[in-house]
Amino acid sequence: MWALVACGGSPESPASGLVVDVAIAKGQVTPTNAVLQARVHQPITLRVSSDATDELHVHSTPDHKFPVAAAPNQTFQFSVDVPGNVEVELHHLDRTIATIQVQP
Repeated sequence: MWALVACGGSPESPASGLVVDVAIAKGQVTPTNAVLQARVHQPITLRVSSDATDELHVHSTPDHKFPVAAAPNQTFQFSVDVPGNVEVELHHLDRTIATIQVQP
């Protein structure tokens, strides 16, 4: 079982980060189309377990790409410099994991 976890803090604690647990199994992705919140420069961590290789694309400023291996317990971290909606997608499965609404 995989859960979507958001660890938030007050605006005074920018070190608090968003953590998203992602499971990829037999062509299915969890979560799909989640809507999440984060702040500019806040650390965002994707924890991925997958049974197939793929590539995560984070459509933000700056853009990020992460190679996903067929393996459990992979961790990818990034932050976003510009407010707006940021899509996190799997390239090969063509699925949107989440849209992160990044606030100033």
